[in-house]
Amino acid sequence: MITAHQDPADHPGQGTQPTGPTARSAQRRLWSPLGLRGRLMVIGVLGVSTGLAIGGLVLLAVLTWTLHRNVDTEALRTADAVALLAAEDALPDPLPVAGGQVRAQVIDTQGRVRAASIDADRLVPMVRPEQVDRTARAGITVAGERMGLTGPVRVVAVPAGTDADPLTVLVARSLVDVRHSTNTVQTILLASFLPLVGLLAVVAWRAVGATLRPVEALRRGAEEITGRDGSGRLPVPASRDEIHRLAVTLNDMLDRLRASRDRERAFVADAAHELRSPLTNLRTELEVAQRLADRTDWSAVSADLLADTERLGRLVDDLLLLARLDEDPPTRAAGPVDLGALLAEVVDRHPARTVHVEAPTSPLWVVGDVDELRRVLVNLVDNAVRHAQSRVVLGAEPDGPAYHRVTVTDDGPGILAADRERVFGRFTRLDAARDRDAGGAGLGLAIVRELVRRAGGRVDLDDADPPPGLRVRVTLPALPTE
Repeated sequence: MITAHQDPADHPGQGTQPTGPTARSAQRRLWSPLGLRGRLMVIGVLGVSTGLAIGGLVLLAVLTWTLHRNVDTEALRTADAVALLAAEDALPDPLPVAGGQVRAQVIDTQGRVRAASIDADRLVPMVRPEQVDRTARAGITVAGERMGLTGPVRVVAVPAGTDADPLTVLVARSLVDVRHSTNTVQTILLASFLPLVGLLAVVAWRAVGATLRPVEALRRGAEEITGRDGSGRLPVPASRDEIHRLAVTLNDMLDRLRASRDRERAFVADAAHELRSPLTNLRTELEVAQRLADRTDWSAVSADLLADTERLGRLVDDLLLLARLDEDPPTRAAGPVDLGALLAEVVDRHPARTVHVEAPTSPLWVVGDVDELRRVLVNLVDNAVRHAQSRVVLGAEPDGPAYHRVTVTDDGPGILAADRERVFGRFTRLDAARDRDAGGAGLGLAIVRELVRRAGGRVDLDDADPPPGLRVRVTLPALPTE
């Protein structure tokens, strides 16, 4: 097979520098070995070098403009003096000028030289009359060879004479000194640019290193924390800057992560302990029944096994619910719920005859999920029945214009004020409620608080009125009225 060799010129895109993602990846490969300190130094030095270069150019431009203006001012001063002599018809010959780099002429409208300085041409004007504006009092730059000077010169024109005999005074001043001054400044700027950039690079390297030193300390601290299984804190620099705030924020994050990890470990340990109890009971009952063989009362065994299985199922359901609540962000459901109807439903489903409800006189509509709020009331009623002596009372009433309140009151032993916050912890049981057969796993109130928080409300505990007993108050957001 014969293939044709294509000229790269036929395809302009071939053989050129890479563009797009390829060029960006090449730039990243070029930058990555420098490190953050090197990149910051390069960016800083390039920025300062660009600023110095622009500043140098601006300085040269301003210096050149200022020197040209000074030359024009001196030339105009000389021209005004000659024009004054011409107005008095007292022009000397030659015209008096200061310095060998100055030329002066007085010409008429025909371009004839009426008077000139000692070194000026007496036959040919320095510039043609139409080249200059006599009323503008501004100079022009022309070549100096025509008037016997080296390099460019500035020429100014000033009107003189009378209306009958108008004249023009031309004064030329050499720009050799201006050029020498600008060349000297330019040479100094160019000679000092590279050493100054090098000095700036050294200063930037040390300054960036000092600035990033707290960051390196944070990195080493994070490495040590990782090696110690996440225990410890990051060093906080004394300076009140962004790095200080970053260190404080990271330490707060570490504290939250450590607390979350401790809660997870405690939760897993408590869950394993709670799950082990019904499983142990199930295994023990089965082993005893197996050894007794024909003497086993299988109906009693099955009843015990069913009770342990139900307890195990409730515990698993509670654990799954808490896990879901931990995973899902708190959201306030928009569904309206009638508190009076919900209280009546919970009382009707509860087998205990000690539970009574004080129905509200009018419907109380709240914002929330009906299933979650039903779970809140069921947990509170179960907990109250478990500890009540003879009576549990449910009630609901308005709590201001924006909230409604549900109360669950029992006549049991109550809870000490010091323990009222602790009982909302997971797997928390007070000394009087340690019996697992009569009590729960210590998850009921924890679930209540999480569900009420999701609805946008709060839960409070206080003493029953009249004592003894405990009153639980659940405050929920009321449905907005039109």
